[in-house]
Amino acid sequence: MALTNYILYIIIGCGLATWLSRILPLVILKNMTLSKKVIEFLSFVPIAIMSSLWFESLFIQHIGHLPSIDWPNLIASIPTVITAILTKSLLLIVLIGVVSLSLINILS
Repeated sequence: MALTNYILYIIIGCGLATWLSRILPLVILKNMTLSKKVIEFLSFVPIAIMSSLWFESLFIQHIGHLPSIDWPNLIASIPTVITAILTKSLLLIVLIGVVSLSLINILS
């Protein structure tokens, strides 16, 4: 497959957009002091993103019908959520989630 200039420009543009969206806030906010309320509000962003990703993976979408439950993901979520509550260690949470979903897929 030949790499045309158009595809190359698209790849460079996407990379630049991703890079700028990560660097610009750092550069702009480097010399600013944010209020305590703004910092507290921003602390909930990772929780909201992770919750939405987790919730989205619990359902299987069917066009024109209600979504159905993805049972292996729901069952694997139980030990993962318990680990999250008990340890609050991201590495351990991810490890337990991957291992529990792998075991469920192997056993089924």
